[in-house]
Amino acid sequence: YTSGSTDWKYKGEKPAVIDFYATWCGPCKMIAPFIAQLADKYEGRMKVCKANVDEVPNIASSYGVSSIPTLIIFKDGEVVAQRIGGASLAVLDAFIMDNLQ
Repeated sequence: YTSGSTDWKYKGEKPAVIDFYATWCGPCKMIAPFIAQLADKYEGRMKVCKANVDEVPNIASSYGVSSIPTLIIFKDGEVVAQRIGGASLAVLDAFIMDNLQ
């Protein structure tokens, strides 16, 4: 990735969930501990990454992220699911589990 570029694409071998967030976002702060717990739970099965929309606005824009938090799940380099907004640990876990199959 080069600053200002929109050419970013997830190329990992394992599925990934990317949490698009901002440090000033209340709902983002609310789900941050849940994202950390899910990263531990799914370690080895998928990658969990965070992308600060203030630092990588072009990437966020290229994936249509207009509200945060937004979670995007990638498999085989392609977007397979997207979820916008805060949620409980159980809801986020179900979202990931449903899309890892």
